[in-house]
Formats: sequence, structure tokens, C-alpha cells
Amino acid sequence: MKAVMTRVGLFGKYGDRGGRELLQRLYALLEARALEITVEEDTAAALDLAGVTTCPLDRIGETIDLAIVLGGDGTLLGVARTLAPHHVPMIGVNAGRLGFLADVSTDNIGMINHILDGHYQAEERFLLAATIVRDGQTLVERLALNDAVVNKGELARLIEFETYVDGQLVSGSRADGVIIATPTGSTAYAMSAGGPILHPTLAAIVLVPICPQTLSNRPIVVHSGCRIEIVLVSDQSAHVTFDGQSNFGVRNGDRLIVCRSETPLTLLHPEGRNHYEVLRQKLHWGRRV
Repeated sequence: MKAVMTRVGLFGKYGDRGGRELLQRLYALLEARALEITVEEDTAAALDLAGVTTCPLDRIGETIDLAIVLGGDGTLLGVARTLAPHHVPMIGVNAGRLGFLADVSTDNIGMINHILDGHYQAEERFLLAATIVRDGQTLVERLALNDAVVNKGELARLIEFETYVDGQLVSGSRADGVIIATPTGSTAYAMSAGGPILHPTLAAIVLVPICPQTLSNRPIVVHSGCRIEIVLVSDQSAHVTFDGQSNFGVRNGDRLIVCRSETPLTLLHPEGRNHYEVLRQKLHWGRRV
């Protein structure tokens, strides 16, 4: 039985005229179905429509049972981290570049009607729950759908860190950093750094070193139920970033602890979506040059 979704939230990337026009088309499509529409506050400012119901991003998850996000994967990542605790499923309309997550084409926005009619594939993606600890005190707690990354500071110098999995030492490393990625994030920064592509349904996390000094230091894949800990052991400045969208400075002795979040994200895809076809299309596999 497909869930009935009548309270829809609209989110968008609205920095250009084309984005505003697409948002207005989406709004009109939803309005024609007599749905209860709430527009994220900043998105609404760009819509230029009278009488729109709005809500701030940090509260909108309490008022909707479906989110439609116009933009690239970066836009969807930011919304996903906020909405996941509210168990709100999401549809992504791709107005960005690759669009691994936002897979409804802007040339075929009418596909939204098919999804709203119940013709969709639901797919759960897990997030990472990350904590930065200093001297036994929690500094930061964040969710990440793609990855948590430890990387060097402003200077082009290697940092030193130790990696533990379930309390067991994996390695001591000198590198530019390390990427801890979900299967969703395995096609993002982790892939660019030489990591493997994981199927999105795998219960796995990949650890990818960034430019390690020891060439035998290779990516490894562990079970998603593992507790991963990165400990800084050098005086060089370093940073931890989450999904490439928030950044925190760390220093010698700080610990990044990463586990699988208990709250998954549900993505709604058009019926017939094929993960391998998406990879072929986005990564140009098999294209003759």
C-alpha cells in the first residue's frame, strides 16, 4: 500500500531566473492537485507568489509528509539532514550537474504527477551520525548523508591521525586526510579520491585515505554497524567537514566518532529507475570517444 501524501513541502535552489521559473511551475503543478503546500521560507522569498504558506527550514519537517527539492545533489543534501529525523520522504528534481540523488529531470517535471499518484520506487539511505570530542567533551554533533571528512588545514602539509574500528587500531596514517562515506557518498568525494562505488542498499561504510604518504594505504570497506574513530595525533591544524557544507577546526588529541544514524532517509524515485543505468549515464561508462 502506497502512503497518501497530501501535505507537501517545496524547497529550491533559486539563485537564478531559471530556478525561479521552475519553482513556480512546480508550485502550479502541486496547486492543481489541491495539495496542502508549504514552501520553505527562503525558497518562498524567490517565488514571487501571493498567499503562499511558508515555514523555516528547521521547523518545516513537522508540518509536511513529503518534500520536493529542486536543485542539485548539494541542495538535496542540506534539506535531507534536516528532514531525516522527521521521517519525511523526498523527491529530487535535478537542476544541478550530476544529480545522483535528484533524478527527476527538469525537462520532465510532469513525472511528479506519476509519483504523487503512487507510481514510485521508495529507497532508504542511511546517514552518518558524527561527533567531535575534545578532552572528553562533545564539541559538535552532526548528521551526514554523503560523508564526514578529516582534511588538512590551510598549509599544504600532511596531517597524522589514527583510525580505529570498534575500538581496534586499523592504522596510523600520514596523509592529506580521510573520507568516511556512506554508499550514497561513495559516488561523491570518495570516488574522486579513488574509493569504490558501493550499491546504495549496502550496509557498509567506506574509509578512503586522501593522498596517503604510504602508497599501500588503500580504501577499506567496513560494516555500517561499526563505530569508527579518527584521532588527530599531530600539531598541524586540520578540519572536519560534513557533506562538504559545514566545517569545524580540530587539533591534536581531538576525536571524530562516526556511527550509522538510527534515522534513515527515504528517497522516492520514478518507477523503473535502474541504479546501473544511472551510473552509466552520469559517469559516461561505455561512451565512445
